[in-house]
Parts: sequence; structure tokens; C-alpha cells
Amino acid sequence: MPIIRVEPSRLYRRIADQIRELILAGEFPPGSRLPPERDLAQQFGVSRPSLREALIALEISGFVTVMTGSGVYVRTDFAGAEPSAVPDGGPGPFELIRARHLIESEVAALAAREATPADIEGLDDAVAQMREEDRRQESREDADRLFHIRLAAATQNSALSLVVQGLWDQGRGRMWEKMQGRMHSAGLRPRWIAEHSAVLEAVRAKDPKAARRAMQIHLAAVEEELNDAWNAAAKVDGARPKEHSEKLLKVKS
Repeated sequence: MPIIRVEPSRLYRRIADQIRELILAGEFPPGSRLPPERDLAQQFGVSRPSLREALIALEISGFVTVMTGSGVYVRTDFAGAEPSAVPDGGPGPFELIRARHLIESEVAALAAREATPADIEGLDDAVAQMREEDRRQESREDADRLFHIRLAAATQNSALSLVVQGLWDQGRGRMWEKMQGRMHSAGLRPRWIAEHSAVLEAVRAKDPKAARRAMQIHLAAVEEELNDAWNAAAKVDGARPKEHSEKLLKVKS
């Protein structure tokens, strides 16, 4: 008997795969609106961010569509067919931002203790590039990424630099792109530039506590915008469709 390779499974994929099976079994018919997010999360026994990531994955793979201001609906164009399983889209955007909040807050504090004049000059340059991108109304993240990578380098710890680079680059997959398309990035840029500037000034002042707090404020603002963007698109607190609680199984983390 051949050995089958065991692949790691992300929580949102396990949730998405179960919703997919319910769709294929007819529990959520084509064209129907899925139950409210709050109810689904409770019935699956998972957090709402994990459920949101599952719904984003299902949207990308063509099982559901998010109708802005209305809710999440089962697509009608695969009735009678059996689409492939939900692919692994990398770390989910909500999972990613929580990890960044934990790690990069401490990175900022350490950078405030260890940064050299050259490091601070590099961070100054990254903020200047962010302002230039905003002036040109460019929808790029190059300068934003550069700031975070240079901040990690300012810790003088190469392992932390690799961790931050990995968090940034691994998370920029299709799920992040889908959510970013719903965020009001252009309108938020002046705020984000100010938040990066606050981190920079705390590092310049050699104030670890202020640097940590400034980074926490920035990443909390990004998470808030992710939530707001999803809530606005999926109409989280809409009317309740038919319940399907007897068919939902708890998803183990």
C-alpha cells in the first residue's frame, strides 16, 4: 500500500471544504444566500476571522459570490457540476495581520534600541517614497514593504529580518489581493503615512515603548479596515436565511 503524503491543512480551508460539501449536497442551493456570518461561525465553532477567510477562499475558487451590501450567495453557474476542492491560498489576511501585530510590534521596539543613523536614514527614505506614491496616486505597496523590511533590518537581527520579509511576501497572494481590492487604500494612505512616520520618530528618539505602541496602532488600523471592507461587502448583519445547523460540524483547530 503506497504512503500518501500528508499535507498541512489551514483552518480556513477545512471550513471552506465543509461549506463546499454542503453546497454540493444541496444544503445551500445555487442562488441562495448563506446564513449570517455570526451564525455560521458559532455553528462551526470557529472565530469570525477564520470563517471570513474561508468565504474569501470560496469566492476566489468560484463557489460563492459576494454581492456588495447584500451578502454572500452560492453561485448558480456550477449546478450539476462538481468543482474541484478549494485550493490553498496561503495565509489568510486576518491570520496574517494578527501574526504581524504580534511580531512587528516587538520588531519596532527592538529597532528603537538598535537602529543606526544609516538605518534611520533608510526609514526616512521609505516614508518619503510612500509620500511620493501617494502624490502620484499609485496603488503600489513597494514603499510600505520597504519600510517594514528596513525596520526589521534595524534590529540588527537577520532572523527577524527573514521573518518579517516572509510575513510580508507570503501573505501577498490572491486572498490578500481580493481583500485589498475592497479596501479604501487611496483614502487611507495619508493616515498610513502618518502612522509609519510615528514609528520612525519613535525609533529616531530611541523610545522602544513608543515604537511598539505606534506599530500596534498602525496594524490595528489595517485590521480594522480589513474588517470594515469585508463587513461592507458581505453585509454581515443582514437578515437571517434558513438555518442549517443540523448539517454543520464543529471544525477542530
